[in-house]
Amino acid sequence: MSEAPKFFSRDLSWLSFNGTVLAEAAKPEVPLLERILFLAIFSSNLDEFYRVRVPVAIALSTIKEDLSTDETLVKEIQQTVNRQQEFFGKVLVSEIIPALKEQHICLVYNEPLPEALYRQTTAYFYSTLAAYLQVTYLGTEALFLENNHLYFAVTLQEGTAAKLAIVAIPSHLVPRFFTAAANNRQYVVFIDDIIRKHLPVIFKGYQVQGAYSIKVTRDADLNLQDEYVEDLAGKIETQISKRDAGLATRLLYAPDLPADALRRLIIACRMEGSVITAGGRYHNLKDFFSFPVNRPDLKYLPQLPVNLYMGAEGIFEFMEQQDRLVHTPYMSYDAVLRFFNEAAIDQDTEEIYTTLYRVASDSKIAHALMTAAKNGKKVTAFIELKARFDEANNIKWAKVMKGAGVNIIYSIPGLKVHAKVTLVKRRQNGRLRYYGLLATGNFNENTARVYADHILLTTSHSLLRELELLFIFLAKRRKPRVEETGLFQQLLVAQFNLLDRFMQMIENEIANKRKGLPAGIRIKLNNIQEETLINKLYDASNAGVPVELIVRSICRVVPGVKGMSENITVKRIVDRYLEHGRVFIFHNNGDPLVFMGSADWMNRNIYSRIEVCLPINDAQLKSELISIVNLQWEDNAAAVEINSRLETIAPSVQKPVIRSQQEIYSYIKCVLNDGG
Repeated sequence: MSEAPKFFSRDLSWLSFNGTVLAEAAKPEVPLLERILFLAIFSSNLDEFYRVRVPVAIALSTIKEDLSTDETLVKEIQQTVNRQQEFFGKVLVSEIIPALKEQHICLVYNEPLPEALYRQTTAYFYSTLAAYLQVTYLGTEALFLENNHLYFAVTLQEGTAAKLAIVAIPSHLVPRFFTAAANNRQYVVFIDDIIRKHLPVIFKGYQVQGAYSIKVTRDADLNLQDEYVEDLAGKIETQISKRDAGLATRLLYAPDLPADALRRLIIACRMEGSVITAGGRYHNLKDFFSFPVNRPDLKYLPQLPVNLYMGAEGIFEFMEQQDRLVHTPYMSYDAVLRFFNEAAIDQDTEEIYTTLYRVASDSKIAHALMTAAKNGKKVTAFIELKARFDEANNIKWAKVMKGAGVNIIYSIPGLKVHAKVTLVKRRQNGRLRYYGLLATGNFNENTARVYADHILLTTSHSLLRELELLFIFLAKRRKPRVEETGLFQQLLVAQFNLLDRFMQMIENEIANKRKGLPAGIRIKLNNIQEETLINKLYDASNAGVPVELIVRSICRVVPGVKGMSENITVKRIVDRYLEHGRVFIFHNNGDPLVFMGSADWMNRNIYSRIEVCLPINDAQLKSELISIVNLQWEDNAAAVEINSRLETIAPSVQKPVIRSQQEIYSYIKCVLNDGG
């Protein structure tokens, strides 16, 4: 780029983030099995990109949402993906596989099966794999390949006649890897290679010319007319069943696939308008998530979560002493589970209200809500049925909870409820008291083990009265009216006041700077895309306000451009845990305004979702959250800086080395041990 754009492409920015994920796999200081997990994350992310962001074909420039249809940008996206995939192969082949061999682990990759494994792999083929092998010969009829399933395109010769057959690789039915011991080593083999070795058994009477891996990725969008329907769950279930039959967005094939066979596949699969791209010998390397080696010495050292010490008191008596913050995964999620569990059995609890966006598959929270309902409490759960890729699980839990007596409120037409909030009402001595959880991440005990989030436990009556108003609104299942947008004074709620309040706080920093007062903005987000807010940050930069952004993935802000964003710095942290918390800090002339919540600065969050951000008013908790974000800003080990050309710049080697995720863990242990 010769001249910096005003906004980065959303999708090039996201690909840059995925490149940072891939870079973790290349770091020798990252434990070996963790490096393999980063390869899996990169591969999984890229699959989702083609399922969600590319609806029909990059070649036709029919791209969703705000992705430009400019052909130059489309080519740049594909070139970026190609470069990353080449780097992926280099890291795996040149670095990780040799490092595994040093540990007496042999990943058989792009080479014949070792003779020492013939007996074991042959037995596995006949005893297990053969039960799942399906063969289709290409003819004149259309061929449907399942979304993200693996296949071999097998070229055959029968006398002078050439044929093309498709063999399904059953990696969705059996483990992708076969492992066996031989020669004092642990061998890990792709089932692809075991099937490849036995193709002559499948195609007796033919000469097998070659076998080439292929994969089709399909559009993941559900075809929902987002209006009020009585049976929304049933409608979504119907569409989920059709998701994997969506339009094909990409055909990935082995690079040595003959051109004639590729042409026949494209025609047979009706993919003339889709992305057709060469990959490697193996696809779906997200299967590295299940890499069958368990060596604790090749993983991160365990970090045992710190528990909030409550003594013999119940959670509600504990909360009445003062507000508390839980920072996952550094702190145990038990306090959150205890909040729901005690509410379920507490005689004083009368009502429970909660929002659920992504429910854990084995959710203890859902069980607590059902127990509460069976114990006579009034329990209301707002379940977002349109949470992408979690629709089926959320529907399942909605039905089970409804059957147990929980009042279930489904999605609002035209909006997703992305807020993460819970309200409990208890009656003591005739007086109704409120207790709340307000979080940056989902109420999901599984993701809490790896997602870095913040949860406020509070008894602030004024704050929770506003939360009660939000639940009253959600029960109406409609968009807010103009006269309702002034409902909230403390809470920032998307569709009501969130955008305006953030704009006001940025403007306040601009005004202070112009008065010669100290000013500054530091914000940590997952994504920032919305142009009104970005333009206001540019205004702040032009007024001389230092703007410091920690943005994990999508970032359309172009930093460091003279006359536009020269006072804006953007950093990204990709490390052991997924950075997921959203925190907003405004200098406010030395009296910081600190907010946290569920809202990224994306179009969808601002205009198409119900989001909640809340002020941190307690001086101790405010200091705690600012200290954590300061550590993240000072990170010089896992953080990278984004420049005006969308390049990632690693920090120069400095002493002391600050790895924020380690430092935060140490800080939290210190604060809690000191009784904070």
